[in-house]
Amino acid sequence: MKALRAYWGYVAAAALIVAWGEGALPVVFLLSLAVLGYASFYVPVWCGAVNRDGVTYCRDNAYGILMGCRRRQHRWQKLKMIVLRNKAGDFSRAVFPTAKEKFHAFIAVGGLVSAVASVVVAAVTA
Repeated sequence: MKALRAYWGYVAAAALIVAWGEGALPVVFLLSLAVLGYASFYVPVWCGAVNRDGVTYCRDNAYGILMGCRRRQHRWQKLKMIVLRNKAGDFSRAVFPTAKEKFHAFIAVGGLVSAVASVVVAAVTA
């Protein structure tokens, strides 16, 4: 039951694929937002924030590809790396250190694209 609580976003992603097949646009939009929120702020991953030495990355557990671990300095460091242009390389190494994190980022982008597409399809067909 604990695993289901930690990985409910994958169930939502599967339901999203089924909802696109059925054509239920309000459900698609809500599921897209759920998948995006899950991958961005809830999926269990490594922290990946840059340590004080500036070379290594934090390997503590964190939740979401955009959030840091329990350390106060790491909590918003990834979000700051998105805004600062000279930190783009650090952000990609911090957020995507392994294939698992790359898959979670793919799910987050897929949820975002799905949410935008559902709104566009609803606006065009209405």
